[in-house]
Amino acid sequence: MSDISAIKNPVREVILASASPRRRELLEQIGVSFRICVSDADERCDISDPEDLVRFLSEKKAESVFEQNPDAVIIAADTVVYLEGEGIMGKPKDDADAYRMISKLSGNVNEVYTGVTVRDKDGAETFAVKTEVHFKKLSDKEIRDYVASGECSDKAGAYAIQGRACVFIEKINGDYFNVVGLPLSPLYDILKKKGVIFWASLT
Repeated sequence: MSDISAIKNPVREVILASASPRRRELLEQIGVSFRICVSDADERCDISDPEDLVRFLSEKKAESVFEQNPDAVIIAADTVVYLEGEGIMGKPKDDADAYRMISKLSGNVNEVYTGVTVRDKDGAETFAVKTEVHFKKLSDKEIRDYVASGECSDKAGAYAIQGRACVFIEKINGDYFNVVGLPLSPLYDILKKKGVIFWASLT
């Protein structure tokens, strides 16, 4: 963890309910002191609407961690990729599934949804953000080479906009950080209201 994120928060303990290295790095980027406690919530559900799904799952994750840490501020998030005609695309099961997903995304516009819940003793605030991502038309070799890179394995929709897949993206409409996995601007507003200290407040 960076020096900035290691600074003790004198006001509120913050817990990130996620094992995602991308979310950890983004929270470090805005200078929040936090620790990680991964949720063990049962994520099985039959929700087909992507926005409703990410809101529901972020709430479940936050509540699961809050039950064990009632004095902390809990941040939980869930991200999915949605493609018209394909539906919700989570993490690929294997390389063949990753190849299938990237082939579907090639030349199309997908929507990335992230739901975020901030939970503390005063209650929970949940929001969801949508970003449109425009993919170039990719060759079969480009898809196979990307899958072989290993980057797809733990990513919703089998791609990482902050990684090698950046060269496949023609443009986005919306919040870039949402596509990475944690929309920072609306999250900052909620954390600020809850008295969480940021690096700028320590100078």
